[in-house]
Amino acid sequence: MSSPIARIYSSLVFNRPYLVVIFLLLLVGFFGWQAQYFRLDASADSLLLEDDPDLEFSREINVRYGIRESVTIAYTPVADLFSRRELNKLGALREELLQIDRVESVDSILNVPIFEDTPLTGISENYLTLMDQDIDLVSAREEVTSSPVFRNAVISPDGKTAGMLLSLSIDQIARELIGRRTELRNQARVAALTAEEASELAQVEADYAAHSVLAADRQHENISVIRETLERYRDGAQIYLGGAPMIADDLVTFVQGDLSSFSFAVVILIIFALGLIFRKLRWVALPLACCAVAGVIMVGVLGLMDWRVTVVSSNFISLLLIITISLTVHLTVRYRELRATRHFSNHDKLLRHAILSMFRPCLYTALTTAVAFGSLIVSGILPIITFGWMMMMGVATALIVAFTLFPAILSIIKKDESKLSSKLRLNLTSGLARATDRLNNKVLFIYLAVVLVSGIGLAQLRVENSFIDYFRESTEIYQGMSLFDEKLGGTLSFDVVVDLPEAEDEFDAGFDDGFGFGDADSGNDDAYWFTAPKMDQVKSIHQYLDNDSQTGKVLSFGSVIELAEKLNGNQSIDGLLWAVLYNRIPETLKNTVLNPFVSIADNQLRFNVRVIESAENLNRNELLQRLEAGIESEFGFADEDVQLTGILVMYNNVLQSLFQSQILTLGVVMLAIMMMFLLLFRSFMIALICIIPNAIAAGFVLGIMGWLGIPLDIMTITIAAISVGIGVDNTIHYMHRFKREFPRFGNYRDTMYFCHNSIGRAMYFTSMTIVAGFSILALSNFIPTIVFGLLTSLAMLVALIGSLTLLPQLLTTFKPLGVETAESSHATA
Repeated sequence: MSSPIARIYSSLVFNRPYLVVIFLLLLVGFFGWQAQYFRLDASADSLLLEDDPDLEFSREINVRYGIRESVTIAYTPVADLFSRRELNKLGALREELLQIDRVESVDSILNVPIFEDTPLTGISENYLTLMDQDIDLVSAREEVTSSPVFRNAVISPDGKTAGMLLSLSIDQIARELIGRRTELRNQARVAALTAEEASELAQVEADYAAHSVLAADRQHENISVIRETLERYRDGAQIYLGGAPMIADDLVTFVQGDLSSFSFAVVILIIFALGLIFRKLRWVALPLACCAVAGVIMVGVLGLMDWRVTVVSSNFISLLLIITISLTVHLTVRYRELRATRHFSNHDKLLRHAILSMFRPCLYTALTTAVAFGSLIVSGILPIITFGWMMMMGVATALIVAFTLFPAILSIIKKDESKLSSKLRLNLTSGLARATDRLNNKVLFIYLAVVLVSGIGLAQLRVENSFIDYFRESTEIYQGMSLFDEKLGGTLSFDVVVDLPEAEDEFDAGFDDGFGFGDADSGNDDAYWFTAPKMDQVKSIHQYLDNDSQTGKVLSFGSVIELAEKLNGNQSIDGLLWAVLYNRIPETLKNTVLNPFVSIADNQLRFNVRVIESAENLNRNELLQRLEAGIESEFGFADEDVQLTGILVMYNNVLQSLFQSQILTLGVVMLAIMMMFLLLFRSFMIALICIIPNAIAAGFVLGIMGWLGIPLDIMTITIAAISVGIGVDNTIHYMHRFKREFPRFGNYRDTMYFCHNSIGRAMYFTSMTIVAGFSILALSNFIPTIVFGLLTSLAMLVALIGSLTLLPQLLTTFKPLGVETAESSHATA
C-alpha cells in the first residue's frame, strides 16, 4: 500500500475505529432494510437466452394456438378408478380445482367424449361422458384406454391412473408488455430509437420487472393452493403434481429450503473449524462478523438493484462466505504469526503491520478472483452474466469489509494476551514440503498423469440436463415425474411446427355449391382444407414422432385422425367426409382437439411431443436434431418448413451455448489471470508458472465431472470459474510470500519450507474451514446443491495441494527468481 493511501487508511481505520464501525453499522441497517426486496427467480425466462430467435417464435406460436401454462395431476386411487365412487370423488376434486384463481379449465377422463357405438357422422354436441350415470363403465374404460387421443394423456394404458390437465389463464398484461418490449428491442437492433421510444422501452422493462414479481408470487400462491386442495384427497389415492410451473416453483422452494436449512449448519461447522484451529472466541467471532456484514450488504444491494437470484446464482452467498472467510483467516494468521515472532512489539504496531503487509496480496487475490468471475460476462447467457457481476461486486464488498471491520474491531477490543509459540510448523503443510522435496521432479510427472486423466474425463463431459436428476429418488417431485413418465407419457414437452405446402382444392366450385358448405360466402371454406392426402400426411408425421423410442405422448390432430378412422370402422376417410365432419364437430371438441394443433389460416400443423425425462442415455440435442431432420427427409419438407420450439428447445439452446461459452470463458479467464500475474509479479515466467496449477485445478474438477457422469448444465457451468477463483487465491498468497522471502534465504528449498509453515498454514486453515462447512451440503435433497458443495470442496483441496506441491516444484525447477545464492539446509532424499 503506497504511503499517501496508507496514511489515509491508517488514520481512518486505526485512529478512528469507532467511526468505521458506526459507518458499517449504518450501511448494514440501510442495506438490511433493502434486503426485503431480495428475490429468487426460477421462472422459465430466467433460464433462457433473451436474444434467442426461438423464444420470439415460441411466443408467436403460443398466441396462434392459444397455448396456456398448465400443470398436470396424476391421480391413482387404491380402489378401481372406474368405479362410480372414485369417479364422483374425482369429480369433486375437479370442481374444487376449478374454483382456484387462474384455473381456466380442468380436462380429465370425466369430460372426454364416450362415443360407444356412435357412428362417425353421428357425433354431436350431446356426446356422453363418464359423468352420465347410465353409461357402461366397463366398456367406457376399454374405449378410453384404447383411444389414440386420450391414452397416455388423461388415462394410463392400464386404466389405473387418471391425468388431470389444469390450464391456467393467460397473463394478458405480461403478454402485452413482452410483445411491446420485443417490438422495441427489435427496432433498436435495426436503427437507433428516438428519445420517446427509448424512454418507453425503459418504462416497459420496468413495468415488466415489477409485474413479473407479482406474477411469480401469484404463481407460487396458486401452486400452493392446488397442493393444499390435492392434500385433502390423498386418503385412498396416490396424487402427484407435475408441469413446468410446478417444477419452477419447486426449484425455488428447494433453493430457499437449502438456504434456510443448511446456512445454519454451514455456519456451525465453520464455527467449529475456526474454534478448533484458533481456540479463541475472538478469532471465531471476527470472521463471522465480517461474513455477516458483507452478506447483508450484498443481499441489500441485490434487493435495491432488483437483481434477482436465479438457480444459477443461488450459491453466491456461499461463495461470498468463502471469499470473506479466506480474507479474514489470512489476516488472523498473519497477525498471530507476528505476535508469535515479535514479542516486544506493541499491539497497535503489530496490527498495523499485519494488515498493511497483507493488503497487497489480498488485493491481488481479490482482483484476480474478480477477473475469474468477470469472465462469466462473456458467456452470452443472461443469468450467468448476472452471476458474474454479482460475484465481482461480492469480491469487492468482502475486501472492503475485511480490511475495515476486522482491524477496526481489533483496535477497539482488549488485545489478546495469550501466549503464542514461535514454532510455526504445521504437520500437514510441513509434510507436503518434505514430500515435494523428496519427490523432486517426480512431482511434475505426477501432475502430468493428473492432466492426462483429467483430459480423458473432459472428453467424456457432456452437455445435458434433466430436471428429474436435480432431485433425490426419495423426494416427491422425483417420484411424481417418474410416474408421469411411466404412466402418462412424460411431463415436459416441445412443439414440432410444420408449414404445409400450398395445394389446390380437390373439390370444384360446382360441387361446393351443391352441398352448401363450401360456398365462398358461407364462411365454411375452411372445411376444404381437410383433404384426404393432407390428413394422411398429418397421421404419418404423428406416427413418425410417436414411434421414436425416446418420445412419450404425442399430442396432435394425427391422433384425432386415428380415432376418426377407428370410429369409421377402421376405414380411411375421404376429403368429402372430412369436410362434413369439420362442420359437425362440436365446438367444445374443436377447441380441445383441433384448434391447439391446426392453423388453417397459416396452413400449419403443431405436434406437441412429450419427452421421457427418466429415460437412460437421453440426449435432448441429438433427439431434437434427429426428429427435425427425419421429418424433413421422410416427408420431403424444406428446412425452413419444419421448426422446433417450446421450453425444452429453448433450454437446449442454452445448454448448447454452454459448451461454447465454457471454452470461451475458460480461455478468457486464463488469459486475463495470466495478464494479472504478469502485472503483479512483473515476470512472464512467474506468470506462466502460477497459471499452470490453476489450469490443472479447473481441468481436474471438470475431468472429475466427466468421469462421474455429471453433465455440464446451467447449474454446473460456474464450477470452472469457481475452481480458478479459489485456486488463484492460494497461488497469489504463496507466490507473494515466496518472492518476498527468497532474497532472505537465497535458496528455493529453504524458502519453500518457510512458506509452507507460514502462509501455507493460512492457506490450509482457510481451505479446511471451507471444506468443513460446505461438506454438509451433501445432505441436501437438491442435487445441484450437493454437486456445488462437493465440487467446491474438491476445488479447495485441489487448489491447496497444487499450490503446496506443484507450484513450489515449478519454482525450484525453473528458478524464475534467479540463481540460488546459498546451499539448502534441507537435504533432498
